[in-house]
Amino acid sequence: MKDGFLYQVSLRVVPSLVVWIASVLFATCRIKTHGQEYRSQLDARDVPFIASFWHYTFFFVFYYLRKDHGVVMVSASRDGEYISRVARKFGFRTVRGSRKKGGLKAIKSLIRSMRDGRNSGIVADGSQGPPRVVQAGCIVLASRAGVPILPMLWSCDRYKRFGSWDGTALPRPFSQIDFFYGEPLDVPPKIKADEIEEYRVDLEERLNDLYGKAWALHGKSEH
Repeated sequence: MKDGFLYQVSLRVVPSLVVWIASVLFATCRIKTHGQEYRSQLDARDVPFIASFWHYTFFFVFYYLRKDHGVVMVSASRDGEYISRVARKFGFRTVRGSRKKGGLKAIKSLIRSMRDGRNSGIVADGSQGPPRVVQAGCIVLASRAGVPILPMLWSCDRYKRFGSWDGTALPRPFSQIDFFYGEPLDVPPKIKADEIEEYRVDLEERLNDLYGKAWALHGKSEH
């Protein structure tokens, strides 16, 4: 009972506090965008897209894309509720699901949202990893919705890396943040089961090539 009460209180307080601190923090940073032409290509096509990014990047990605007012998929876990509320405070709608719980229902919700013209976001390596290994759900979603996937991530010269499975990272105040869009990936409609792996590997290679390029700017091979 006590744990439940404290959890409910923390859900009310923590997300608001985190978003306020992050907004102040990121306002001190220098942000440079790379690959804007890829985003512009999709905007010119006037179709929604799926933003696909590694889990370690999610916090700054929410901030950077906050004006899109898209829909993001968040884990249905207890801890995922914090992330869901943070995302909503940044202006996103959320659907809850993962490989183990509610994934199919969440994908159907995302498809409906994209048919209404909203961009969506999905963490490419899922809520539990392994890190920087694309899960098939993003490919299935793109095929069923008939929309392209836009890879994206960021690197930074000074940041705090946390001890989570993905090495979640947070830029430090007054740092240089380099945000990267990658080349969009079009997935054919009604994709067959034996084709999913081909596109899954393609997206994984694109994200990891982008990852290497991004962190090389700051003299690193990884974050």
